[in-house]
Parts: sequence; structure tokens; C-alpha cells
Amino acid sequence: MDDLQEGDVVVIRAFDDWPEHLFEVDETFDDCVSGYSITGPLAGVYGEPGFELIKSIAYRATSST
Repeated sequence: MDDLQEGDVVVIRAFDDWPEHLFEVDETFDDCVSGYSITGPLAGVYGEPGFELIKSIAYRATSST
């Protein structure tokens, strides 16, 4: 997951009582990403899920170049 960039959308696995959902990446760190959930009951909520919660990449941000 080293190649994640701002604007990429990832699928976050279901965990605890939260269903699988889409999450837009704002920034990447050594062990997690930051950003906002864009679907499900957490839509609009900021979070910093660890890489272990990322199931897959839903789609990549488009480049403006």
C-alpha cells in the first residue's frame, strides 16, 4: 500500500460492528492512512485506519497533469 495517493479510494474491511465501506485517502503514513469515509454509516467521518483494514483499492485519483 506504499503507492496510495491523495484522492485514492480504498475499501475498508468490515470490523467490529462497522460494515465494509469506501474511504477516500487524504494522506498516507507509515502504518495508516487518513481521510474520510464516503459510504455506509460512517460517511463523512474522519478516520485513520491502519493498512491492515484496507481490503483493496476501489479506484485511483485522476492526475491533473
